[in-house]
Amino acid sequence: MRKPVYQGAIVDLGIESVSLPNGHTVALEIVRHPGGAGVLAMDGNDCICLIRQFRHAAGGWLWEIPAGKIDPGETPESTAQRELQEEAGVRAGQWQSLGFIFATPGFCTERIYLYFARDLQPVSTLHHDHEVIEIHWLPREQVLAMCRDGEIQDAKTLCAIYAANAALQV
Repeated sequence: MRKPVYQGAIVDLGIESVSLPNGHTVALEIVRHPGGAGVLAMDGNDCICLIRQFRHAAGGWLWEIPAGKIDPGETPESTAQRELQEEAGVRAGQWQSLGFIFATPGFCTERIYLYFARDLQPVSTLHHDHEVIEIHWLPREQVLAMCRDGEIQDAKTLCAIYAANAALQV
């Protein structure tokens, strides 16, 4: 059973009565989210596209891969393709799935699908009014150092960087 609390453009918050595997029944605050997709794009010079984006909820600027919410009727891969073009200004000829992650599974259903994109061609960006974005192309070794040094803090970005780097080692 679910008691609706708030329905917004992105999230649906409700109180859900849940029977746990241990036999207990509890009321949980659950955020239902349509999911998202992110893409680690690497050019022929071994440089990775990171965007530096202002995130009010995080208290400032974050380094991220291009990513966004899955719109109705979209597949995760088409979302990743759209976001790569809109946010980074490139299209990719080669796509590889890196799987998916749950960023906050304790209270949110959001599943973020990750992709590795190569064979890039420039196109026009389309930043929305709510987005404040800088586009950066950084050498892979520098990006890995930014991960190790704690400069990159976004979970989907860290997962995509390490998964893509592992794919390159195979």
